[in-house]
Amino acid sequence: MLTNERHAIILELLDEKQTVTTQEIHEVTSASESTIRRDLTDLEKQHKLQRIHGGATLTEKKLQEYSIAEKSTRNLEEKQRIAKLAAEFIQEEDCIFLDAGTTTLQLIPYLKVKQVVVVTNGLTHVDLLMKNGITTYLTGGFLKQKTSALIGQQAVQSLENYRFDKCFLGVNGFHLDFGYTTPDPEEANIKHTALTLAKETYVLADHTKLDKVSFAKICDLSEATLITGSLSEINYKAITDKTTIEVVSP
Repeated sequence: MLTNERHAIILELLDEKQTVTTQEIHEVTSASESTIRRDLTDLEKQHKLQRIHGGATLTEKKLQEYSIAEKSTRNLEEKQRIAKLAAEFIQEEDCIFLDAGTTTLQLIPYLKVKQVVVVTNGLTHVDLLMKNGITTYLTGGFLKQKTSALIGQQAVQSLENYRFDKCFLGVNGFHLDFGYTTPDPEEANIKHTALTLAKETYVLADHTKLDKVSFAKICDLSEATLITGSLSEINYKAITDKTTIEVVSP
């Protein structure tokens, strides 16, 4: 198989899955590991992908941010498994902060049996919280259209009136050196503020967020428990050296 044919196949796999492993590329192309490594290096130099442990992921600009509609169907089954596991950490009558986002949204159906009180800055969460009969407080603030998140100083000030047993955050990326990040500094401020007001913080992030770095840092990996999807043994060990991690299986 010619080099340009392999490159085209690799990019097609990435377009379909966002993240691809070296083994998956081998299964499709029958190329050797050394050849695949060269292909990934070449494509990374062309800024068409980003190499990660054991494979590659799509290159994203640090300020790039997808809308709720664009993110809602991505890796949906994995997000649902992550949310189900996250719900196991919630106790009866906990007061929790539920961050805006498509993965945190999947946590809501598991809350109705817990008799919890929820504070959220996610406008898309409100209808589902109401349908499930969950006591809900909505922060004030400026409504960011793209993510339907309430942000800004008013949102921060309203958060400071509460104290949380648990805090559940969404992120755009998690990285061993750069921690948890998101494209918008104002959203990062909301997330960090909620973290400081909670006894325990959990970050819900599907596996495609691994090694992604956005513009604004939220916190270090060590400041929250990470709940994510399948990772390689190398990734798992490296992350557990930095923080507590819970991984759901496919």
